[in-house]
Amino acid sequence: MKKLVFLFLLYSAAAFAQEPLKQTLSFSISGQIKNPSIITMDSLNSCPVKAIGDIKVTDHTGTFKHEDDRLKGVLLKDILSHTQLAANSPKLFSRFYFACSGNDGYTVVYSWNELFNTEVGNHVFIILEKNGIKAEKMPESIQMTSATDFKTGRRYLHNLEKIEVGEVN
Repeated sequence: MKKLVFLFLLYSAAAFAQEPLKQTLSFSISGQIKNPSIITMDSLNSCPVKAIGDIKVTDHTGTFKHEDDRLKGVLLKDILSHTQLAANSPKLFSRFYFACSGNDGYTVVYSWNELFNTEVGNHVFIILEKNGIKAEKMPESIQMTSATDFKTGRRYLHNLEKIEVGEVN
């Protein structure tokens, strides 16, 4: 009986093993904005691409996980600059945030002030190339990073699927 229970648990664990990554080639921007949009790889590739350099990816404790080399990307704020917030006055922009989610459910959040009113916004990228490989050729496809975070893995996102714009009341 113990063997049978063990085999059942073993097969059950295999059934719940992580699914392979599902590549994303576009993402939506929606929520508290005037016009929702879809951003495609063509849209991203038409934006000014910046060299990000190399990033040592660490976990929440600061432990080194891996290094990504020769990153290139587009600033998130450049993409979001075309998004009109549903606000009657610029004084209200400080209440807005951007919840960026991968198709695996992992979500990272940036405030409007963080992206558009601090140095952080100059280092939050949608990655278009990593280790010499273009994003559309990677299984992780559309990725994001906040390159100057102390613990870089906390806001390193794979397969960006959507950006939901919200407002704190």
